[in-house]
Order: sequence, then structure tokens, then C-alpha cells
Amino acid sequence: MAATIIDGTQVAAQMREELKREVAALRAKGIVPGLGVILVGQDPASASYVSAKEQACAEAGIYSDDNRLPAVTSQAELIALVERMNQDPRIHGILVQLPLPKHIDEDAVIGTIRPEKDVDGFTPINVGRLVIGQQCFMPCTPHGVVQLLARSGVQIDGAHVVVVGRSNIVGKPVANMLLQKQKNANATVTICHTGTRDMASFTRQADILIVAAGRPNTITADMVKEGAAVIDVGVNRIEDATRKSGFRLVGDVDFEGVKAKASLITPVPGGVGPMTITMLMVNTVESAKRHAAR
Repeated sequence: MAATIIDGTQVAAQMREELKREVAALRAKGIVPGLGVILVGQDPASASYVSAKEQACAEAGIYSDDNRLPAVTSQAELIALVERMNQDPRIHGILVQLPLPKHIDEDAVIGTIRPEKDVDGFTPINVGRLVIGQQCFMPCTPHGVVQLLARSGVQIDGAHVVVVGRSNIVGKPVANMLLQKQKNANATVTICHTGTRDMASFTRQADILIVAAGRPNTITADMVKEGAAVIDVGVNRIEDATRKSGFRLVGDVDFEGVKAKASLITPVPGGVGPMTITMLMVNTVESAKRHAAR
């Protein structure tokens, strides 16, 4: 029996409608959630992503302060802009689009963002709070993964989750989120990575398999337990002469093979991707509410 496809585009659209109502209620009280966006350079993928975020903010009624800087911008200039946003009461969330040009220290820039405005969840303080289970802003892609599971009716409490990948952006944070003793968590979590011996022996145990390895076909059908829920976070370009673009997007999972064994699976594109921007807006609105409550 083929797996049910988890439609991330549909879930994201539902959440954005919920956000519109929240933003409207805040605006009625004189509170306008604001997001400060910084893009350095002209990387096409980053520029496209930032444009999508700006459009999403406009549709939700969130104020967006957009800053597109030349690639030659110095680290000092960039940090000064972040500091200005830290002080700006109109801005509740700050997004510095990564990667930055090589002459800029990403850690130094991210570390400048105030934790209460760190809606990407990347500052050391928010990462630490996540690990010990305190209130924090959770990184957007992992947070989107958890929402997809919860809103698809997947039983997380007590499940064995196997995460393939240990990046600071996805693997580590999603593992920490799901092992917390709280709602939409409380799972037993195993992390696999490039140093894992006999990875398939672990992935075949997974009730929930989350794959963020950054390589096509990392997970094939023989590596998946019958009835598992499979979340594919990977986005890879592979050559395809039949496409006008010359390429197509695939995930880290052999979708066609695995969907015959899984109970649920996310496609690429249209799975986790649409959730990332949505969770950024969720965090921005939450930041505005926390600010108003102070």
C-alpha cells in the first residue's frame, strides 16, 4: 500500500491563514509584528528565498524591513545594521540570510542578534535554551518538521525517531526538540551521520525517519521499516535533460521506492520546504506577542 503524501504546501497554507487572524488581532491592539531581513550579496538561491519571505510577510500583514547589501559589505557594517535592528522597536525578529560572503564571520554576526529577536533560533543562547527545554525560538526548518508530523496525526510520544544528519541547522535541533518531555515530543531519538557504521540497521528501527543528509538516495526502500513516517528535508539539484531548466529537485530519500513501504512521506519539492518560511513568520508573531506582554 502506497504511503500517504504529506502535503507541506497545504499545511503551510493552513498555518498562514491562522497567522493572518493572529496578526489582525494584534494590529487591532496597535501591535504590528515586524521582521528585519538582511541579504548580503546576490546569490540567486538566497535572493529568491528572501523574496519569498518578503511576499509571505506582506500577505500575512507583517511589517518587513528589507535590506539588500552588496557582497563587499564589511563585517563591521553588517554588525552595525544588526545593532540598529536590535534597537528598533518596530522590528520583533531579525533574519540574516546565510551563507554570508567568506570575509564575514557568520558566528560573530549571528551572535550580535538579541536572543529575543532571534527568530531563526541560531544564537547560542536560544540553542542552549532549546537543549535544556526552556522557552526559546526554535529553528524554522526543524520546527516545521515537528508541525508536519503533529498536524499529520503521527504519534510522536514514545516513538523511535531516527535522524540522519547532524547539522546545526536541522539534525541536532530536530533531535533535541523531539526528545524533550513535552507535547509533540517525548520520543526516543537516535542520530546517524557519516561516521555511523551500518546505518541501515538503525534506520530500519525508526517509527519516524527524518533525513537531512544533503545527498540524493541516501535512504532507499531496504533501509525503511514497513509503515514508518518518513520526512525528507533534503533538496538536491540533479541534471535532467527533459526539463527546461536542465535539472530537477530531489530529496535525500528514494521517493518512489520508499513510498511503497512508508505509511506517510514528504515529497521534494512541496514537503518540508514551504514550512520553513511559515515557521519564521510564526516566530516573528510570537516575538511580537512576547514584546507586548513585557
